[in-house]
Amino acid sequence: MSRGKRWLVLAVVSSALFLIVIDMTVLYTALPKLTHALSATAAEKLWIVNAYPLVVAGFLPGLGTLGDRLGHKQMFMAGLIVFGLASLGAAFAPSPALLIAARVALAAGAAMMMPATLSLIRLTFTDEKERAFAIGIWAAVASGGAALGPVVGGLLLEYFWWGSVFLINVPVVLVALAASAVLLTRRAGDRSRPWDLLGSVQVMFGLVGLTYAVKEAGKRDPSWESAVIALVIGLAAMAVFIRRQRCSAAPLIDFALFADPRFTAGVATALVASAALIGVELVFSQRLQLVLGYSPLEAGLLILPIPAAAFFAGPLTGLALPRLGGERVLWAALLLSGLALAAFLATHQGPTVYWIAALAAMGFGAGASMTAASTVIMLSAPEEQAGMAASVEEVSFELGGALGIALLGSLMSALYSQAMIVPQGVVLADEARDSIDEALILADGLKPDQAQQVIALAQSAFDHAFVGVVGAAVAMLIAVAFTLYWKLSPRRRA
Repeated sequence: MSRGKRWLVLAVVSSALFLIVIDMTVLYTALPKLTHALSATAAEKLWIVNAYPLVVAGFLPGLGTLGDRLGHKQMFMAGLIVFGLASLGAAFAPSPALLIAARVALAAGAAMMMPATLSLIRLTFTDEKERAFAIGIWAAVASGGAALGPVVGGLLLEYFWWGSVFLINVPVVLVALAASAVLLTRRAGDRSRPWDLLGSVQVMFGLVGLTYAVKEAGKRDPSWESAVIALVIGLAAMAVFIRRQRCSAAPLIDFALFADPRFTAGVATALVASAALIGVELVFSQRLQLVLGYSPLEAGLLILPIPAAAFFAGPLTGLALPRLGGERVLWAALLLSGLALAAFLATHQGPTVYWIAALAAMGFGAGASMTAASTVIMLSAPEEQAGMAASVEEVSFELGGALGIALLGSLMSALYSQAMIVPQGVVLADEARDSIDEALILADGLKPDQAQQVIALAQSAFDHAFVGVVGAAVAMLIAVAFTLYWKLSPRRRA
């Protein structure tokens, strides 16, 4: 394949990847308006956001392996079609339930495309330096696109209704489909490789059960019975899945790959970096709008330093990796993100220029860590398992995002409910203590002086919870960075 055509292939798969990752975070700035328009409850709001990354993570192992069997071009183009149709359904969904269903369909299309994007890069770029740079661009799109979601959402909501954040996918899908048909090389898959649909369903049940348990435990008045049942189902499904994969001659996930400490470190880095980035962006974008009073567009622009720095960090890290070594960049980039986020926490109520600089440093660290993680994972696996390695890598990113939303979102809800105290003499439904969105909606029905009092208390409670969530993300990033430094040290490996 000619040099020019190789880079055109990278442009096509990167455009599809951009749609996939941006749909994980594009709702952050749209969430307040969407919640109000569809009258979504706090639980429905979390599932609208979380259904997408969770189902993607559940489907990726099975669909990544299916790509090795059927061919990555075929899976990529079929995923584009599913993604485009689901985007239309989401844009015009009349209720929270139908929007959640459309998000599940979006996730299915995304899971068909994601392993193919990285596998096509691995198979298209045979030169080591070119491949490292191409993976750096891929990782920059993955991390920067997710971080750019709130900006795109804010820009669209400035002029259009909330459904536009999904409708914008359709023309990009049509262009990518036409380009894929012309540019991508059709390679025959390994038809002898079996496809384990049951295993994919098992891992998805496990992930959904575990996430539901976390969400239920984070409610103001949790049903501990439901949380325990979901936890047991989730753990049982994951245990059955792991046992089935270990006994399978052609597993969805070859756990022997994790015997390589570099592969395991890359997966851990992808999980933690994605969880911190997406979880913090979720709560920060809501704080900008619901506490500080910024419009969706203004909130998106204030988050812009994160994706801008991540886009810059990806290719730069890809060029530097052969010289610095992937293991060193893994822990150093996570440590940079953690220290930058700590600086943001210390300055978030100070001059804007200080915390914008801290967010930019965090975005740079996130972009560098995701590039290093992608490269280490893909180069630690044999070429015939490219689809499997790509699916593991992307499960790490998507599952990290889902965990970031579930764990940090549940922590936010728990801390907010604890801090939100309805003033005496004010008759207000209990839902005001579930989320700041519901408190602000309920305040609309009160007398002006009471409404102002409730709004001030809700915003103060949200700020209290915000500090706790960002502090938890800082601790997670720094703890994992030091763990990887210890695990990957040359003396310990020797």
